[in-house]
Parts: sequence; structure tokens; C-alpha cells
Amino acid sequence: MGITIDDLTVTFKNKVTVINHANLEIPKGIFGLLGENGAGKTTLMRVLTTVLSLTSGSVTLDGILYSEGNYEKIQRKIGYLPQEIDLYPSLTVQECLEYMGDLSGISKPIYKERIGYYLEKTSLSQHRSKKIKQLSGGMKRRVGLVQALLNEPEFLIVDEPTTGLDPEERIRIRNLLVDFSENRTVLFSTHVVEDLVATCNQLAVMKKGEFVYSGKMKELLEQAKGHVWICKAEDEIMARELEKNYHVSSKQYVGDELQIKLISEMPPGIECSSCEVTLEDAYIYITNKEL
Repeated sequence: MGITIDDLTVTFKNKVTVINHANLEIPKGIFGLLGENGAGKTTLMRVLTTVLSLTSGSVTLDGILYSEGNYEKIQRKIGYLPQEIDLYPSLTVQECLEYMGDLSGISKPIYKERIGYYLEKTSLSQHRSKKIKQLSGGMKRRVGLVQALLNEPEFLIVDEPTTGLDPEERIRIRNLLVDFSENRTVLFSTHVVEDLVATCNQLAVMKKGEFVYSGKMKELLEQAKGHVWICKAEDEIMARELEKNYHVSSKQYVGDELQIKLISEMPPGIECSSCEVTLEDAYIYITNKEL
């Protein structure tokens, strides 16, 4: 199972181009997607789920071309958790998922078994009798994830699946996605860099409708190596000056000393030392490289 995006362009009716001649290969396993708001991530996912038609270029899923005649076939292979999900507020969790199981065309014994399995995996078993409107935002996200998994899709697309979850639940959801991706493809879009570090070794970074990086996480970290510095600021005035002139990824007090981690092609003209690169540092570096 693989997804190939070739020279993809998406332009809206107001003539705004949201994805601009993008190329990407999404292999089997978990593939991360990073990018600021407005980068084009949601538009890309809407294209991949057949919600939105492309303007030009092509997309293929396991060799099947994205075209209206193939949409039904493609939809049977896809599961999707959008960032904003509309569930049925007056139904219980169990009723909601069973209704979605009916809509998916899966036989009742199979979807009931899967509902039980995934409710257990997402720590929702004890909440199956609660109405959707009684759930917290994080619990609704988990119900949404279960519905995306019900047909055990070959290609699962998840947009911010850990939003609103506590640390323990985030770990549980990440582990579930890793297990699920063993023989499938999972596109994991998130702002939580830590989630990608814990789940995948390949990712793409979007900026203004284009992919500024695609490949192994290790190679992205390598690109930023030697461009991340720890500097000592004498006071807040100096710290603010550094923030004006550089991309700062962290600022913290270590004892009485203010340490600033910043991204720069060359060593800043103050006391500093090169330091280990995190994915967050590498993301800031690659998205601002031309600056």
C-alpha cells in the first residue's frame, strides 16, 4: 500500500492556490505530516479522502488513480479522523459506533467485535453507555478514532488525534496507531512534535502549499546539525534582542542564568555552543532556511 502524489495543485474558486505543484511518496507504516496553520495540510487530507477534487496533477492509492469513477473504490480503503468531527450528540457511544458500522457496510457481528476491541484499546469501554454530548473533547476524539478504524482501512488518515488527551492517553493512542500501521499506511498530521518522534521515522514538512522536506526524520535532524546553538543571555533586554534577530526554539532559566536555544546558519556573535538537535529545532530550521 503506497500513495503517490505527482505535481498536485489545488486552487479554490477565489483563485487562491493552496497546494502548489506538490510531489510526495507516502510509504507503508506511519508517515508524519508537519506544517503551520495554513500550510495546506488539511486541504491535502481532504483531497486524499476524496472530499475535495484536485485541480491538476495526479494522486494514486495502491495504483488506483484518484478520479470520480474510482472514488467509491478508494473510499472503501480509507479511514479518516478529521480535526473537527461531528458525532451524534443524542446517541450513546455504543449506539453512535454501531450506526457508523451499519453505514460502512460491515456485517453486524464483525463491527460489534471491532467496537468492543477498539473501545478497550482507547479506554472507552466504561463510557460506552454515555451520550456523545456528555463526553469531553478528548473522549470525543477517541470515539472519532474508533469510527475511523472500524473498517480496518488500508490507508488511515488522522488529523491531530491526540488533541485534548492527557499524557497517558496520548501514549496509548500513539501505541495503537503504531500497532495498526504494521501492514498499513497511516498519515499522522499533528502540531505535537513529540507524537511524531514517538511514532514514525519518516515525515514531510509543508509550507505555503509545498513540501519543503520529505524523507527520514534522521536525515532532517542531520540537515539542522550545526545550526542550533545554546546562548547565555545576560538579561531580558539581551534575550529580547536575540529573539528579534534569530529564530528561538526555547528560552529557560538554569539557576540564575538565562539560556536561549536559537537557530542560525552561523554562530551568533555572543558566547554560545552548538547543541543536540531536536525535531522541533529541525522543523524551525527547514521552514526558515531561506531566511
